[in-house]
Amino acid sequence: MSERGQASVELVAAVPALLLLALALFQLLAVGYSAVLAGSAAEAGALAVAGGGDAQAAARRAVPGWSRARMTVSVSGDSVRVGMRPPSPLAALADRLEVHGAAAVARP
Repeated sequence: MSERGQASVELVAAVPALLLLALALFQLLAVGYSAVLAGSAAEAGALAVAGGGDAQAAARRAVPGWSRARMTVSVSGDSVRVGMRPPSPLAALADRLEVHGAAAVARP
């Protein structure tokens, strides 16, 4: 039995699995990073509420430009809630994933 071409067959079988693993890893990192951004934006909005400023504008300024388009900010009293859709290379996941961050100000 000849083993010529065995490495090529193994490579052809392994490449799709490695690409799928890389795609899953990218998606997990994007979701995690978006969750951190949402929390930071909510905190910036809450600090603006405490200072009497515009919480929505402060929350939007706290995130990079690419993430502002898929971001929602809601202010209710002294609390700020930020929703963000992480980037996704798969269109089927792009509209289903959403992370949230919330922060509130306690007034003395």
